[in-house]
Amino acid sequence: MFFRNTKPVCFKNINFAYMKVIIDDKIPYIRTAADRLFGQVAYLPGHAISRAHLADADALIVRTRTRCDAQLLFGTSVKMVVTATIGYDHLDTAFLDSHHIAWTNCPGCNATSVAQYVRNALLSMQQEGLLQLQGLRVGIVGAGHVGQAVAHVLRPWGAVCLLNDPPRAHTEGPQDFHSLDELAATCDVITFHTPLTLSGPYATFHLASTAFFRRLRRRPVIINAARGGVVDEPALLAAMQQGLVSHCIVDTWEGEPHVSPALLQEAYLATPHIAGYSADGKANATRMALQAVCAHFGIVASFTIEPPALDDSMRPDSDPVLRELQLYNPTFDSQALKAAPENFEQLRSHYPLRREVWNYVKPLF
Repeated sequence: MFFRNTKPVCFKNINFAYMKVIIDDKIPYIRTAADRLFGQVAYLPGHAISRAHLADADALIVRTRTRCDAQLLFGTSVKMVVTATIGYDHLDTAFLDSHHIAWTNCPGCNATSVAQYVRNALLSMQQEGLLQLQGLRVGIVGAGHVGQAVAHVLRPWGAVCLLNDPPRAHTEGPQDFHSLDELAATCDVITFHTPLTLSGPYATFHLASTAFFRRLRRRPVIINAARGGVVDEPALLAAMQQGLVSHCIVDTWEGEPHVSPALLQEAYLATPHIAGYSADGKANATRMALQAVCAHFGIVASFTIEPPALDDSMRPDSDPVLRELQLYNPTFDSQALKAAPENFEQLRSHYPLRREVWNYVKPLF
């Protein structure tokens, strides 16, 4: 854990017994620990957090539904903002930096959860006879925590994983990485796991564009479990209609919580931004968020965050594919969204318990 714009500090004027923290009320497993750590804690819906709530607050813990910028934070006493998510494009980092407000995200918190989602989505396709993981060429765009986790869970099933990450290739050398053009020409699946950046040499906004889709040669499956704007949705829909893309799996959407009706209908799987929503991933994010606040303010981080245990009545099948899909089948999440896309936020906010197989079952490989 590190803070993007701070140095170790000593808050001599803060009495931790009266320290005030505002927390998004949908962050799971946080209340018992937060109530023990901080003197005053208020839990509010992310979209409803206002400047008035933050006037005398010391720290703010949010998810992606709270835009943290001058409109929200100017003139408040907030000294630190933590987002309990990997992505942080909802934070106006330039404003936070210029006003000496510490901020951080939770990198890697839900990487294995997203990997479970991607692998099980492909296993679902394999079960339907649409592909075979053995020998499947999978292009992974973005080789950070999530991209590496995806490769880690797919390779034991026989998939050949090609990593694309220009920033890492620039700093580490190109030998372990492949160009986007190579992925477009040679891969059967291309899955996106980058942050959303709008500018700079490695901008990812509409990285999957019309030009990208025209370079495809193998009618691949396209997966977006990164951020909505990484894939140009009208361009993806057109590519499917033109036969350039065989199937798509969409978890993150440009207009969230509103989704493209046409893409929703065409997608093999369409889910409400829940790829990283395993109980284990949520617990990791909550733990990292609280640890960040404690480290910044010099509080002893004496707490534990553990998700509920899996129902003992659940007995996985001995067949590897059926076992994985019994433990988590993203098809059910897709059916729920396709049946009622207007319930996007409700489906996301009231997501059922989902555990990651490697936490309670002996690994297959």
